[in-house]
Amino acid sequence: MTTTDTDELAIAATGLRKSYGDKTVLDGIDIHVPAGTVFSLLGPNGAGKTTAVSILSTLISPDGGQARIAGHDLAAEAQAVRAAIGVTGQFSAVDGLITGEENMLLMADLHHLSKHEGRRVTAELLARFDLTEAAKKPASTYSGGMKRRLDIAMTLVGSPRIIFLDEPTTGLDPRSRHTMWQIIRELVSGGTTVFLTTQYLEEADQLADRIAVLNGGKIVADGSAEQLKRLVPGGHVRLRFADPVAYERAATALREATRNDEALTLQIPSDGSQRELRAVLDWLDAADIEADELSVHTPDLDDVFFALTASPVPAQSTDKETAR
Repeated sequence: MTTTDTDELAIAATGLRKSYGDKTVLDGIDIHVPAGTVFSLLGPNGAGKTTAVSILSTLISPDGGQARIAGHDLAAEAQAVRAAIGVTGQFSAVDGLITGEENMLLMADLHHLSKHEGRRVTAELLARFDLTEAAKKPASTYSGGMKRRLDIAMTLVGSPRIIFLDEPTTGLDPRSRHTMWQIIRELVSGGTTVFLTTQYLEEADQLADRIAVLNGGKIVADGSAEQLKRLVPGGHVRLRFADPVAYERAATALREATRNDEALTLQIPSDGSQRELRAVLDWLDAADIEADELSVHTPDLDDVFFALTASPVPAQSTDKETAR
């Protein structure tokens, strides 16, 4: 990652380490998150994503390394860090025995807001998250999406500058997930920094300005979604033919293509660029060969994830400057 002034970073962590017994969960990872952006940490189950969130949100102490959160030293100024952050964990912190409004007012009390201010903030956030009608109902009656919205609303009571969202949409239906994405986008547009862990690669692709892949206790790659996709080979143009004669003519001429004689398809290595696609089309026209179907495949985050987490690999940075 390129060197960034630490004053511009909401999160600046270097060499974070954590072990449990003889199991190393985090092996000296670096994380740098500019203010007002979404950073997503990906990794297989057990990779250490929740451990990283727990360390950066002061819930547990690292065995080594340093970090500054919102300009405050994680070790020496833990209370100041807590005042600047909000955390929504994998499991909802909502109390189902009380109403949504009561959950919000409880958070307001924990943040030492006055009774008047607490009710004002509660009403504003319930309206913002479309929970006003359900405010007087027990939270146990809420749907999964409503509970998640209430959970994040509770997190915002203290007006945090940085929010840690640990797998916030796990178990939600597609509509509720998209609603949550819109909420996250609105938070960031208002200047909030979001640290997101997720198992949904599409979620990271949609939301994150920068993504890091955690595997074997190390950050094995980091960059934008597009930068990460370029790390993985496998892009191709796929031609499908209905006419076996046209298929054989094309296969004979395009010797670099991978054949599938049963499906009558040819797979031509390609980076998916407009230039390469035009070249394929021009060649088909010049040879008077008509393909019945043409499709372009470029590696997606699924391909990146599987390639980088299949086995431990050396850490990579997508930047040409200083690698982290």
